Amino acid sequence: MEIVCLDLEGVLVPEIWINFAKKTGIKELEATTRDIPDYDVLMTQRLNILKEHNLGIHDIQEVIAEMGPFEGAKEFVEWVRTHFQLIILSDTFYEFAHPLMKQLGWPTIFCHKLEVNDQGMITDYKLRQADPKRQSVKALHTLNYKIIAAGDSYNDTTMLGEADHGFLFDAPDNVIAEFPQFPALNGYEALKQAIRSVSARDIPN
Repeated sequence: MEIVCLDLEGVLVPEIWINFAKKTGIKELEATTRDIPDYDVLMTQRLNILKEHNLGIHDIQEVIAEMGPFEGAKEFVEWVRTHFQLIILSDTFYEFAHPLMKQLGWPTIFCHKLEVNDQGMITDYKLRQADPKRQSVKALHTLNYKIIAAGDSYNDTTMLGEADHGFLFDAPDNVIAEFPQFPALNGYEALKQAIRSVSARDIPN
């Protein structure tokens, strides 16, 4: 049995923090795991900026409400779910992901949780576990699943390495250069064909 594991932001939907940065005009919030590999450093920076500018969860959710999946993402998710089990492994938060999952047809997602006070200010974040994407793939391996994975950022590379087959999808040049062991693909059609090529089954287009 095979499971496809996909990153969310940059693969199926735009980067939430980049969209929020553009909305607020705060350029420092454009940093993502494509730029800063250490997620704790990145999130600490983000929370400090939010506090400095008195921005809370509702401000971010307003931006997310205006977002949607990339063109073709919903159809790609439907194709994957027709032929495989699908799990989204993301370093986003359930408080952010909910409306995006609705637009993608409610695929399963493993991500993290925010702590928010009564004033709607984000006070902390709780990671599900350390190195959660890799650990999720390891756990699925103990259940005798074969894993095909795709992601675009530094924080996806341990997942790709742990998977039976890992692909970089629409990744920036710096990530591609640092991780040449993972085939770099662009566009859903290329990813679909790559998944078909490594599957143990004869999967139709």
